Amino acid sequence: MQLQVFTVDAFTDKPFSGNPAAVVLLNEPLAEEILQKIAAEFNISETSYLRPLPAAGTTGNSDEYWKSGSRFGLRWFTPTNEVILCGHATLAAAQTLFHSMGNTSEELQFETEVSGVLLARRNKPNNTITLDFPANCPVELNPEQHRQMESLVEIVKEQLTVTDVKISVIAKKLLVRIDDSCTRKQLEAFRPDDRRLLSCHDGSVIKGLIVTLKGHRSVPEQDEHELSKYDFVCRYFAVWNGISEDPVTGSAHTVLGPYWARLLDTKTLKCRQCSPRGGDLEVVVREDGRVDLTGGAVTVVE
Repeated sequence: MQLQVFTVDAFTDKPFSGNPAAVVLLNEPLAEEILQKIAAEFNISETSYLRPLPAAGTTGNSDEYWKSGSRFGLRWFTPTNEVILCGHATLAAAQTLFHSMGNTSEELQFETEVSGVLLARRNKPNNTITLDFPANCPVELNPEQHRQMESLVEIVKEQLTVTDVKISVIAKKLLVRIDDSCTRKQLEAFRPDDRRLLSCHDGSVIKGLIVTLKGHRSVPEQDEHELSKYDFVCRYFAVWNGISEDPVTGSAHTVLGPYWARLLDTKTLKCRQCSPRGGDLEVVVREDGRVDLTGGAVTVVE
């Protein structure tokens, strides 16, 4: 088997930071079992698979289509399972097409099995890429969800002061906001035990835990650990997808963006995911139920 494979660090402008993803170009379909085994072999948070989708009635030369086509099929696999939405691996896919393959399109369309059509636009002045994703507004937990999530929230409460809990069933994410009196250093020191997280919930309702803290961008004098640069910071744990901690998570920001936009009364948010690798992105919450996620990416291996 010979495949074109790239590894890309997403939501960063420096190699070996941000969130790594593998990007595999498929000229011919592969069995789903093989797709999963390849993702397990890479053993990074996501592997994305791209395939050309030429217009109906045309065959399209695959080699040329990678350079000039604008419609591609896209799927994402963690080391253990396929996921319905992934931001950083979509950014990595766009980076691969725009920069490694020399694709001349200004906008790419990625057709997915569950999340519909996702768009990626190149921003030439600053060499970033903007993703057009669905917004996943979190809501209050109902009594049954509260019962299911109670032990998970208690794990956070053991180390941090919790002020709010929301859920997005569509995105399968639990959002836990910690008190404004907490520091970024305290958030970075949070260490949940993977086995305890898995024992608290079977992954049927949520697949990821977001822990988030308000930033100080609107109050610059409150400059603690660079919180003045950001509207909010976060960390994300996805043990139910085989990922202990995800470094920078685009799909989590489809939940975080609408949440903080309402609280801070702003549509444009500067964000930091403060994992050990760390990464920055901008979220714009739109009126049409979508969000724009903008960030940089660096190709590390071709």
